[in-house]
Amino acid sequence: MKLSFVIPCLNEASTLPSVISEAREMAGKLYERTEYEIIVADNGSSDGSIETAEGNGARVVAVVQKGYGAALRAGLSAANGEVIVMADADGSYDFREADKMVKMIEENGYGMIIGDRFGGRIEKGAMPWAHRYIGVPILSALGRIRYNTDVKDFHCGLRAISKTAWSAIAKKCDADGMEFATEMIGKAAQNRISIGQIPITLRRDLRPRGQKPHLRTIPDGLRHLKEIFYDTK
Repeated sequence: MKLSFVIPCLNEASTLPSVISEAREMAGKLYERTEYEIIVADNGSSDGSIETAEGNGARVVAVVQKGYGAALRAGLSAANGEVIVMADADGSYDFREADKMVKMIEENGYGMIIGDRFGGRIEKGAMPWAHRYIGVPILSALGRIRYNTDVKDFHCGLRAISKTAWSAIAKKCDADGMEFATEMIGKAAQNRISIGQIPITLRRDLRPRGQKPHLRTIPDGLRHLKEIFYDTK
């Protein structure tokens, strides 16, 4: 089996070595001879992230179009693995927890597996109060109704998808921003791709204090709402 790791990145040179190392460790947990690749989908970094990624053995895919979704779509489409695992570059997710996701796809026939932070553990300070108790639960509930799925955590950034499943929905996904997290699940559900979920841990990200987060609460929340209610693709 060939495994691909996809890491969307924008100015995260300080955290990439740790994230890439955890991806390698996860691949080793599955099988001694697992063939794998690590792809950093770089969204225009200027802090040395590209050099850091390459120095740690990752393949860099340059993504001109700005946005979390644009970076992930490019990384997913460039992946060669039969199973693709994705997580953020800031260290808030531990790739080592994704071994169960890969096994569920391989052994149980799922097309996609989504992490569930609420059923797992959220470290103190890892998620703002408004996101934890208002934003994510409400948007996830609306997504469940809209797409007739039981996915509990629509915005979890640690997830895995088979190459076959991604190929089936890739042309239907065009979200450039954070709403891609919702779009990906919606398109999978609409195409009757089986979606599983497992509890995972959300950590406080590893970036230096004072570094501005990529997430913009109100604009990104509205984009998720627009994706849920107005997407007609």
